[in-house]
Amino acid sequence: MKFSLNRELLLKPLLLVSGAVERKSTLPILSNILFDVSGQSLTLTATDLELEMVSYTQIDNQGEDGKITIPARKLLDICKSLPDDSTLTFETENDVIKISTGRSKYMLSTLPADDFPNIDEWKGDVEFKILKSELLRLIESTYFSMANQDVRYYLNGMSIECENNEIRSVATDGHRLAICKIGNDSLALPARQVIVPRKGILEIIRLLEPVDEYIQIYLGSNHIRIIEPKFSFTSKLVDGRFPDYRRVLPINGDKVLITDKDQLRQVLSRASILSNEKFKGVRLNFSTSELKITANNPEQEQAEEVIEIDFPFEEVEIGFNVNYILDVLNAIKDPQVKFTLADANSSVVIEGNDTGEAIYVVMPMRL
Repeated sequence: MKFSLNRELLLKPLLLVSGAVERKSTLPILSNILFDVSGQSLTLTATDLELEMVSYTQIDNQGEDGKITIPARKLLDICKSLPDDSTLTFETENDVIKISTGRSKYMLSTLPADDFPNIDEWKGDVEFKILKSELLRLIESTYFSMANQDVRYYLNGMSIECENNEIRSVATDGHRLAICKIGNDSLALPARQVIVPRKGILEIIRLLEPVDEYIQIYLGSNHIRIIEPKFSFTSKLVDGRFPDYRRVLPINGDKVLITDKDQLRQVLSRASILSNEKFKGVRLNFSTSELKITANNPEQEQAEEVIEIDFPFEEVEIGFNVNYILDVLNAIKDPQVKFTLADANSSVVIEGNDTGEAIYVVMPMRL
């Protein structure tokens, strides 16, 4: 095997697949990237047995077709540190790959390509096209509500659902719930629900750009796959039942507050500085003409913020984890937000005042 290519042509696909490389693996080959040379094209594959990333680039092939695995971290560090216009030549020699550019030479040990694990070939039983910008909006609107290392393993991921012309993303950690939906009249999808693991969701966010280009999505019984011209991404699914979130959507909220999102976010951010480091609780007092936000900590320090509101209902005092509210306000794109609440012991529903594309439920805290 011998081939050459420009540094830029290698660095982009290398960065794309590096997210799937296993850093703490007991299997040494999972720290490597599979290089597959076929004609004038090079395919790079990385996997941690849960995710698989494949990307493609063009090369100047000066030898035979073949496959080899190269240590990912070392190759990426070498590639990053070389000058922009470098041309790299790769040549295999026994169990070593020689990389040369100008007067620089590197020799890296390799592992046999036959030992590289391959996610089984499978057919998606549901497939559809969606704009990258829409998929990114769907995921970014809800991903922060996923659980992290919860014993209820099915919460450590996101539910992706499709039905007819609608696609939904749902995430919950048991204390808060986020739902986003987008409709597309060109779709006619069967009812399907899959749980994509947390790592897969974070990788999709890293891969996607908010552009109006279509990507193909395949849902199988055990995997989800996303394909576009530059890469193919595959993730195993979480095997479990996602909770019936519709049952926890509050329906008794009879008090509505519409207020400026940025102003509320600023006062909550300031108040959170003096909230308890561990519990992050703040108290919200809703009265007819003002909202008073207070925070305390064990050092007897206190923050108090007041903003003017129009709230023609009886007064309500309710405590929240301030980070949960801030996450929601950061995700909502509308200039105004709508709070729907009932009493101090009921969850609050938060949504953008204009679009209504996403809905958030946050449970109260006892302070």
